[in-house]
Amino acid sequence: MGARAAGVAGAIGECRLMFADITPELRQLMPDLRGRLTANAPLADITWFRVGGPAQVLFTPADEADLSYFLKLLPDDVPIQVIGLGSNLLVRDGGVPGIVVRLGRGFSEIKVEGNVLRAGTAVPDVKVARAAAEAGITGLAFYRGIPGSIGGALRMNAGAHGRETKDCLVSARAVDLDGNVYVLSNADMGFTYRHCAIQDGWIFTEATYLGELGDPAEILKEMDEVAEYREKNQPIKERTGGSTFKNPPGNSAWKLVDAAGCRGLRVGGAKVSEMHCNFLINDKQASGEDVETLGETVRARVKQASGVTLNWEIIRLGLPNAGRPVGEDLVEKS
Repeated sequence: MGARAAGVAGAIGECRLMFADITPELRQLMPDLRGRLTANAPLADITWFRVGGPAQVLFTPADEADLSYFLKLLPDDVPIQVIGLGSNLLVRDGGVPGIVVRLGRGFSEIKVEGNVLRAGTAVPDVKVARAAAEAGITGLAFYRGIPGSIGGALRMNAGAHGRETKDCLVSARAVDLDGNVYVLSNADMGFTYRHCAIQDGWIFTEATYLGELGDPAEILKEMDEVAEYREKNQPIKERTGGSTFKNPPGNSAWKLVDAAGCRGLRVGGAKVSEMHCNFLINDKQASGEDVETLGETVRARVKQASGVTLNWEIIRLGLPNAGRPVGEDLVEKS
């Protein structure tokens, strides 16, 4: 990011529940911007937990070129984050200073040519699974069970039912923090379990997948089985962030949580799901701090019971309320 603007960075983080409005300065810096800038946008409205404070600025770019233009002109010292559908995201109560990018309609197209499928990264995983099935492309039905968008699937190497994104991805397009556009191969992505090696801050804009041609009816049947499994075994109708912790090597996070006596454990308005105890749910108007404290309490109890350190799969974003701790300090000081 090259350009700088007096007064923009200085306004970052001046307050929590209502940040300084820096959108006029940004618009002046970027006269040809076509996307939408929203000051103090409530993120609780667009994340599945329904908790947390606002984004200082929520930016919805018109398309990849608009995103590149924005990043080239954004001052270097303005922090930037990207979110998708908000399904695996916990926003802290003090909100997120700087810019939060959320891709919208300009990144929601799906194209199919033979056994190749291209999808914008704002497309929900389930829509990619269905488009592939209707085109008779095998290998993408597992996306039916992942509650997120393609951008998150690339970043997290999302997977379920024995398959992962790395098994079917050919390439991905991404924009770096200076606005440069790259085409990344599967090997470039450096996929490992629930992780890719691409630098934090790069924003994925499109994914290209390759499958085998098969029978659409059989693929749709496989998708129905995935959906039925989720409905029977996961609290999909609750306000939740999906799987909370990554599975440790050779073990299952939910088994460790259950063995530590945490099924049904509550902190404030947040609770460990009794249906699937690797899910935290907001069932009583929880705060972001309630959810994070619950997760850290579970981690501490699992560590004490089994010696295993669980790592968060859910992304935690933003600032706490003034004077409040975050992370492991919530358990020590709560």
